[in-house]
Amino acid sequence: MANPLFDTLFGQHHGSEAVFLQLADGQTVSYDAFLKMAAQYAAQLTDFGLVAGDRVAVQIAKSPQALAVYAACAQAGLVFLPLNTAYTADEVSYFIENSGAGALLCYDTKVAHLRPVAESCGARIETLNADGSGSFSALAKEQPDQFDTVARSAEDLAAFLYTSGTTGRSKGAMLTQGNLLSNAQALKAEWRFTAEDVLLHALPIFHTHGLFVATNITLLAGGQMIFLPSFKLDEVIAQLPMATTMMGVPTFYTRLLGDARFTKSLVAHVRLFVSGSAPLLAETHIQFEQRTGCRILERYGMTETNMNTSNPYEGERRAGTVGFPLPGTEIKIIDSISGAPLPQGEIGEIEVRGPNVFKGYWQMPEKTAQELRSDGFFLTGDLGRIDPDGYLHIVGRNKDLIISGGYNIYPKEIELLLDVEEHVLESAVIGVPHPDFGETVVGILVADGTGEPDLGAIQSNMAKSLARFKHPQRLFVLPELPRNTMGKVQKMALRAQFQDLFSK
Repeated sequence: MANPLFDTLFGQHHGSEAVFLQLADGQTVSYDAFLKMAAQYAAQLTDFGLVAGDRVAVQIAKSPQALAVYAACAQAGLVFLPLNTAYTADEVSYFIENSGAGALLCYDTKVAHLRPVAESCGARIETLNADGSGSFSALAKEQPDQFDTVARSAEDLAAFLYTSGTTGRSKGAMLTQGNLLSNAQALKAEWRFTAEDVLLHALPIFHTHGLFVATNITLLAGGQMIFLPSFKLDEVIAQLPMATTMMGVPTFYTRLLGDARFTKSLVAHVRLFVSGSAPLLAETHIQFEQRTGCRILERYGMTETNMNTSNPYEGERRAGTVGFPLPGTEIKIIDSISGAPLPQGEIGEIEVRGPNVFKGYWQMPEKTAQELRSDGFFLTGDLGRIDPDGYLHIVGRNKDLIISGGYNIYPKEIELLLDVEEHVLESAVIGVPHPDFGETVVGILVADGTGEPDLGAIQSNMAKSLARFKHPQRLFVLPELPRNTMGKVQKMALRAQFQDLFSK
């Protein structure tokens, strides 16, 4: 194939008048109309002087037009870099500079803040709004609606997704066309997607779950998506009777269960509910099955690998587990120190190998070498065990990653800001259980002896520098942080101390 990703996912639909996207207001977008828009976008990006391999960063609202930018990048051989819409200009500046993006698309309301960022990095900046308006779409309308697809191979890069680590320095995970395509093919088969499926899509499209799992599977199957801007309970309940499948984070399901309108009859036509991006409580599994007669299918993936495992479509979907490795994917449990494989049932670090595993971290060869072994196994940083029946259990993380409402939050990034606040000697940021978000952020401060930290002022400062989902929900001042004999802060002890903070 000239371009495996585009030809397989998008190219098969040229000329098809079948509905691809159903919007909340009742409008629909056919496959053919979508691909004509994508072709215009590809032509416009090319007119900017971008060539195959160049990066296109987007911080734009979920819309058919936003999705068409992804398709356009695939068709033009460009590397798609979606950014969380909640990121501040300070946060975006790092991603643009680090990636060397040649173009940045953002809202009209953000262009004034982001223009200096783009210009300092030599990136072209244009706008694309939630309603499809903006300088980029206006320019693209003058382009032809046919575009000669740029030849690429399975090993060529298709996307960057930025993740982070305990150092606080964000890492650009390089995903190839083969990574994305192989994973979509495996999941389509495992989850039995066909052209008859209608997926209720209320996820954001700036990370793996909403973009590469939900969208790519639908494209591959030739199905439809009910494409909602975000998860709003009333809208989701209104649209569920028209859906056959739904993908979500645990928060979606807990909110549905909290509404009396969510009944078995409401979801009578839904054959599959998938949950990921954060652990699903066993209690939620049970309540959901009692309410609907359906058992949620939980899977396990990450930015660097797409999806690794899944509970079975046919067979027991076991609560508290993430199922079995996908076809072509290998999972092993190792001793984190020695690297030696552990016997079945023992807890250790999870390693994964397969066509889904990323190419490495952008401009970070040392970090890549640390986490991506020469034999192709990737060290996930997650701790798990495999039970006697072969189900994988995720039991924790050897990093202090917090997952709140499906979003990854890295404590070190927040701690660096807290540590420079007035009267703060040091800080520790932890995740604690939350009934709605799974986990939420709590900051623990130690005063420097010159005065008491002003918690209100600190919260205000956090709001200026961090996306809303990263804000500490609560701040506490302790006399000191618990440490082991080596002086390392014992976050496990802090989590135990504050674990009931948000209990109902």
